[in-house]
Formats: sequence, structure tokens, C-alpha cells
Amino acid sequence: MPRRPSGTSRAPRAGGTRPAPVVPSRPSAPPRARGATPQVVDAFRRIVRALRLAEQEGVAKAGMSAAQLFVLHQLEGDNASSLSELAARTMTDRTSVAAVVERLEAARLVVTARDAADRRRVTVRLTPAGARLLRRAPAPPTQLLVRGTERLPAAARTALAKGLRALLEEMELAEGPVPMLFEGEPTAGRASRRGSRSSTSR
Repeated sequence: MPRRPSGTSRAPRAGGTRPAPVVPSRPSAPPRARGATPQVVDAFRRIVRALRLAEQEGVAKAGMSAAQLFVLHQLEGDNASSLSELAARTMTDRTSVAAVVERLEAARLVVTARDAADRRRVTVRLTPAGARLLRRAPAPPTQLLVRGTERLPAAARTALAKGLRALLEEMELAEGPVPMLFEGEPTAGRASRRGSRSSTSR
């Protein structure tokens, strides 16, 4: 019987099909960033890093959270503020700022009192201990963000606000309450976790 020349392939058997060669799959390439996206991402990285370092400095030098330091800075001077006024100054809601004030009062850095003219109005004032702490405390991260934003021209601030709002919408982050910067999760979230832990420990 004549030998088949070397290097030639065998013919497939009758009724069968030759299996297709296996081609290794290539990893999919990441989507290409277009336009100004790299600059936007780089700007966020730099801003978040600077704010996080400022928060860590506040904890190290003053032993206070970023939100607590920001509230104290808004009370600098002898003028007492109501909780509603303080919420407006800190650009948050009354409930969030009240929770921070409660912790500051427990640390004897602020004192609260009912307004003599309007008993519904609660005023907040720095204590001497709070004023002394402020003199050695660094600027909180939110204050750095506010200063930088307010140095921008009005038109640039408006364009930035519109752009950030659009980004929040695209990321589905525009709705719902948020705590003050670096203050952690809302109280409801912490309370629900405490409740779940207590129920599982029974």
C-alpha cells in the first residue's frame, strides 16, 4: 500500500465533519476615552485626594471629623446661629447639621439654647474650648472646596454646576439625601444595621 506523503492531512471520514480549529479569544479592549474625559477623571482624582488628605489632617491635629470642623468654622466669632442658619451656611439640611451639633455639644465645643424671643428657635454658639480648638485646627476639606469654587468667575461656576448636575444624572446619583462630606452614612442606615445585628444576636 502506498504511503501518504508526509505533511498532508487525512481526509475526513464519510459522514463526519472536520472540527473547526480553536482560536484563542482576545481580551476585549477597554472603551476608548474620548474628548475631555481623561481631564475630568484626572481632576476628580486630584480633588478627592486633596480633600481626603485635608480630612486626615483635621483628625490628626484636632481630633475632629471634617463635618465637625466645618460647622465650627461657620460659628467663628461671637454671633450665635440658629440650626436653620447653620444648615444654610454649611449647605446641607437641618437634620444633618443638628446631628453634628449634638456631637459638638457633647464634646463641650458648642452650647445650644432656646431663643428668649422665639422658643422654637435653637441657637448655637462656640464655647471658649471650641474657639481654642479652631485656632489650631486646619481648614476642613469642605472649606477648601468652597474657597476654590468661589474664586472661579461667576460664569465658570454656573457652567461647573450644570456640568456636575448632568454627571450626577448620568450616574444616577442626583436623588436622595447625602451626609456632610466625610461624615459617613445617614443615621437611618446606621440604625438599620444596628437593628439587624441585634436581631441576629438574639
